[in-house]
Amino acid sequence: MNIRSLTRGDGVVIGAAVLLLIASFLDLYSFDNVPDSVDLPSLWGSGPVVFGVVLAGIIGAALVVVARGLPQAPKVAGLDLGQFGIAFTVFAAWCALGNVFDAPGGYDNIGDFGDANAPSPGVGMILALVATLLLAAAAVATPLVPALKGSLVPAPRPAAPQPYGAQPPGGYGYPGAQQPGGYGHPQPGQPQPGQPFGGQPQQAQAQPQPPAGDFSPFWFAVPVPRPLFAEDGSPSPIAELAPGTWYLAVEQRGQALVAQTQDGRRGVLQDTSGIQRG
Repeated sequence: MNIRSLTRGDGVVIGAAVLLLIASFLDLYSFDNVPDSVDLPSLWGSGPVVFGVVLAGIIGAALVVVARGLPQAPKVAGLDLGQFGIAFTVFAAWCALGNVFDAPGGYDNIGDFGDANAPSPGVGMILALVATLLLAAAAVATPLVPALKGSLVPAPRPAAPQPYGAQPPGGYGYPGAQQPGGYGHPQPGQPQPGQPFGGQPQQAQAQPQPPAGDFSPFWFAVPVPRPLFAEDGSPSPIAELAPGTWYLAVEQRGQALVAQTQDGRRGVLQDTSGIQRG
């Protein structure tokens, strides 16, 4: 699982799931005029709340985050794992809303509590409703809102990015580099063949220029999230390039670029407008 694939929306999902877990240990319902000695149940004391709110919300958050972090999200019954996670989070919010308005039947008659009034939602149930609403909203809105699609952990900008596979200038065979002396490599000041001794050296022969179609790999970043498609031309994207992360362009195909992500995946970036070179 690649943590750099997570988005800001996924961070909101994780935070809401943690809030829901904390709320599950707080009071399910509250009563007026109840002695402090009465131990009120937490969310774990109600089966419908545990299964419909707590577990559904946490499982949904886990599915959304895992699907985002995997290179290729698995499918269940033809649907992505993340789609199942979104459905779980919406279901948890719906159940939490219902439990806030519904008083438990076992407490309709609370004669043991004396002058206690009808039960009302406890702090745990109210906090669980807030957590599940936030959870569902983040899970649904992340693919739609550009602000939530940004990278959660942006990669640091490389200080001096080197082209992929390039050798440092000045090495043997580098165009324009001075070649070592020896057989076939005259020393500086040594007359060239056909040149009179002491004469001025002839103008150096121009180095051959690389063909115009040659491509040098470079680092780049995208201004907005953009899909990365498979090299075989499949219409389904294999990844999404996020702003704030540097990617390596290893090949150019017309106006498109073959990009390599930090986890080693390669694909075709069809929309290269506005990219920032490293």
